[in-house]
Amino acid sequence: QVQLVESGGGLVQPGGSLTLSCVASGSISRFYVRGWYRQAPGKQRELVGVITSDGSTNYGDSVKGRFSISTDNARNTWYLAMNNLKPEDTAVYYCNALAVGFTRSWGQGLQVTVSS
Repeated sequence: QVQLVESGGGLVQPGGSLTLSCVASGSISRFYVRGWYRQAPGKQRELVGVITSDGSTNYGDSVKGRFSISTDNARNTWYLAMNNLKPEDTAVYYCNALAVGFTRSWGQGLQVTVSS
């Protein structure tokens, strides 16, 4: 089982920036995909962005140009850099991963609140 642990959530003012981290543990040989989703109260979980093993990325339309996913060299940690945050970005953010030999795993969720 792959375990994902998130960190970095919190309160930020509109226009500010925040970076979330996700660390995966387990006997992971390779990731098919890593990414981030979010869920606001009363809404469905939606795609924030994903990065595939070849480094290609896809982002949800609402965050394109503002959010960016990156990975470290060990490829067991990835980040969501959020810039120019808006109140509508307020949600619980979940990291996720699909690794070779495992089913899809999810982080515990982090609250990100954008408010003045």
